[in-house]
Amino acid sequence: MDERVLAERLITYDTSHPDQLRAAAAFVKGWLESRDIEVIDREFDGLPVVLADAGAKDGPTVIFHGHLDVVPAREGQFEPRVEGDRLIGRGAYDMKGALAAMLWAVKDAAEQDAVRVRFVCVPDEESEDVTRRCTDVLVAEGLRGDFALTGEPTDLHIGVQAKGVLAVRVEVEGRAAHGSTPWIGDNAVLKAIDIFRLIEALPFARESSDLFDRPSINLGRIVGGDVINKVPDACAIDVDIRYLPGQDPEAVLAAIRELPDVSVTTVFHRQPVNVSRTNPFVRLLAEAVREGTPAERISVGRDGASDAVSFIEAGVPAVEFGPVGGGHHGPEEWVSVSSLERYQEALVRFARMIPKRMGGEGRHGRLRIA
Repeated sequence: MDERVLAERLITYDTSHPDQLRAAAAFVKGWLESRDIEVIDREFDGLPVVLADAGAKDGPTVIFHGHLDVVPAREGQFEPRVEGDRLIGRGAYDMKGALAAMLWAVKDAAEQDAVRVRFVCVPDEESEDVTRRCTDVLVAEGLRGDFALTGEPTDLHIGVQAKGVLAVRVEVEGRAAHGSTPWIGDNAVLKAIDIFRLIEALPFARESSDLFDRPSINLGRIVGGDVINKVPDACAIDVDIRYLPGQDPEAVLAAIRELPDVSVTTVFHRQPVNVSRTNPFVRLLAEAVREGTPAERISVGRDGASDAVSFIEAGVPAVEFGPVGGGHHGPEEWVSVSSLERYQEALVRFARMIPKRMGGEGRHGRLRIA
């Protein structure tokens, strides 16, 4: 299967390192150019970005978005192997399998002239720097389409919603004392842990929606104390809150600030993704995945954030959509080989259906990123 072979090749690059990212991007660029698809070269903070237009010069425009970078892995995880229907290796599910299928879909798009497909492959979706992202910059520079999808793992469902991100630092004060007499002091570390439990018990944390059971709240980092023989008098905790579409982040912040003996600052905030399940592109994609299935039957909510929100904030409806798999970021990450073919066929069918079912001229010109 072409998708599997290409995915295996992509997995062999340890794209948690810049030099291998460059090598993988050069391979993707060469693969596209060997099929007469023009690639636009550019970099972002010294890392390669692969951009290409395929198909029509005018008309309806859809963006296929992906990323080449992966989280670090142990030795051997960049040696792909197949066990039954599973292709195993770092990035198989998140998201080199999807990227391989996307490339074949772009090749198909290049052979028609009724719809434009824009291929965007970024190098930093997994980056810890959440304040500066390649996709944000590309969108700010004018990258647009009538609809966008990013190949994040969704098991062939359509991620029409994703939780918002509210990362906060909560500082707690205590009272210092000698470590041999902790009852004289007021341990700020222990108080901070109690504060985290109070955050978990706030009313917003128990709310749900039709696509989410609850918000996600994670204690990601705790910094407190300076020497072992002293009761710590200060502690800071970094709390990662993924709130539901429809919840008010300012209300969440206000509730945390009402807790005793705390000082709260926002580290990072990103809006939720919320695309209507009745959006015509969403319905068309749902039909392309499974003929005749209404979009609301296969729509899902995503706990994690993705680059889809970059397009949403610019007024471009965007969803997450990827093949079947599991274990992403884990030691046995895998993608279903058979689902890669289904995924590629769905992308091709979706692109071909757009001009037939949507009609009309697109709003956006050919890709020109400086």
